[in-house]
Amino acid sequence: MNLNNIRKIIKKGVIVENEPMARHTTFRAGGPARYFISPANTSELAGLVRYLFNNGIEYYVIGNGSNMLVSDEGYDGVIIDLGSRDGTEFTLLGLDDSSDPVKFEAGAGSLMSNLGKLMLKFSVTGFEPLSGIPGCIGGALAMNAGAYGGEMKDIVTGASAVDPEGRQMHLSKEELDLSYRHSAVQDKRLIVTKVEFELHRGEAEKIKALMDEYTSKRREKQPLEFPSAGSTFKRPEGHFAGKLIEEAGLRGYCINGACVSDKHCGFIINKGGAKASDIYELICYVRDKVCENSGVMLEPEVRMLGRFD
Repeated sequence: MNLNNIRKIIKKGVIVENEPMARHTTFRAGGPARYFISPANTSELAGLVRYLFNNGIEYYVIGNGSNMLVSDEGYDGVIIDLGSRDGTEFTLLGLDDSSDPVKFEAGAGSLMSNLGKLMLKFSVTGFEPLSGIPGCIGGALAMNAGAYGGEMKDIVTGASAVDPEGRQMHLSKEELDLSYRHSAVQDKRLIVTKVEFELHRGEAEKIKALMDEYTSKRREKQPLEFPSAGSTFKRPEGHFAGKLIEEAGLRGYCINGACVSDKHCGFIINKGGAKASDIYELICYVRDKVCENSGVMLEPEVRMLGRFD
């Protein structure tokens, strides 16, 4: 890859070489990315993706760095960072009038938690179950994230994206093909740039009460005090991953600093000093033990980046 060519595309954004991914993932583990690039706008993003695609250079897009694990050797490609993007493209629109339903759009790099705060500020309801998800809006749409009975597909009406050839496009809700932890964004390797929502006016007191209730449940049932990637495994049909892991006798089981949470067996946490290899080894161990005990093969929800063999 010719770095001079990249610099011709990324004029306002940031390019960093050999950036430790432990700084950018919620697991707080992982080696360096060969290049870590934060485009300043959609034009830079589209130009970068087009260049990488045309030259066969591997890349991966991140927001808040949740739901992923980078190997200790690092990632010999380009990490495209959308989580630190700023500017008018990422301004929330259409919230400060009195219309109902409330239609607005938000940039892909906006944190779900920040959007939740804005919903409360403008007394908009429907986002409460999703407000505590530890990630950015683009990633949440890509995997149709959900919590407490709510999913992105319930409130999303469309999205803007960039395809692998750098073409900008708009997708309707139908074209997004949202289902459990799936979307057309994954299938077509699209990069979400904006998400369009439709919600409704509500009462601030009720919205806050619901958010507080969900926050309390998370603190009570999830190991928020430790680095993790959220739920480690997808929910297998007819079962709950955490229950299967507990039934396999793995509550609190550790490999060095990587542990199955005592609070919620569906979470693998970094209790301190865990390497990516420790976390990966534990994921594989849990998967095999659960299959041995129940016959159910768990599928990791966490994306693996780099070499783990």
